[in-house]
Amino acid sequence: MSDEKYTEGERPLNQEQSAAEGERPARRENGDGERPPYRRDHGSDGRDGEDRGRGRGGKPFFKKKVCRFCVQKLKADYKDADTLRRFITERGKILPKRITGTCAKHQRALAVAIKQARVIALLPFVSD
Repeated sequence: MSDEKYTEGERPLNQEQSAAEGERPARRENGDGERPPYRRDHGSDGRDGEDRGRGRGGKPFFKKKVCRFCVQKLKADYKDADTLRRFITERGKILPKRITGTCAKHQRALAVAIKQARVIALLPFVSD
């Protein structure tokens, strides 16, 4: 290859020149034609206690929600429409327990109370 094809800034570098300038050299193949596996240290995997507030999989830590009915000793009542409105969306859907934080026992009672309140027209089935 002749050096006359390239101007001074465009000339390709060989592996020794690129390594000398701080660039990463190309991956080499081992003797049997396969590339060696990359090994990277991704930091803590959550098993050694140094996960800095994150759970497994890199998800951020969140505070566990508590059931409002258990803490305040409330009962899901179909006649209390204002309380039940906090557990439905704007469109009238019942919010799941993973969003509201209610326990399974009170989520079932809450769903029954919302459905009863819908039947006697205290809550809408759907909203426009």
